Amino acid sequence: MLLHIVARGRIGRSPEAELVDRYLKRIAWPTRVTELPDTGGRVPPREGQSRLILLDEKGENLPSMAFAERLGRWRDDGVREVRFMLGAADGFDDAARAEADLLLSFGRATWPHLMARAMLAEQLFRATSILANHPYHREG
Repeated sequence: MLLHIVARGRIGRSPEAELVDRYLKRIAWPTRVTELPDTGGRVPPREGQSRLILLDEKGENLPSMAFAERLGRWRDDGVREVRFMLGAADGFDDAARAEADLLLSFGRATWPHLMARAMLAEQLFRATSILANHPYHREG
């Protein structure tokens, strides 16, 4: 199952970019990152069995184990791509939220866009590690 991050804004060469790369390289599943300009640009079309997750302040604050279980269930159900959308500074409108399979939040605090991308990459590594019974995640 492809884990596809589609993000508004360019991360460039930065410490956050290095952190994102570090976590994505550790993931055994296929990954892809698509960067779009802050406005405009073409979102790649979704194909076949896919799920759309928006990182959104109004979303669910899932514990890592619950996030991993959701990814594992989708994988086992034959989902081919899980697409994670990171919006521009103003986030997503209600129409975009209505199309999503899941709204995901990293807590009630506002996070800088680059940090949110790094946090997502880490959570994807953590979730795939949990599903592989790797000792990276320590519960409780």
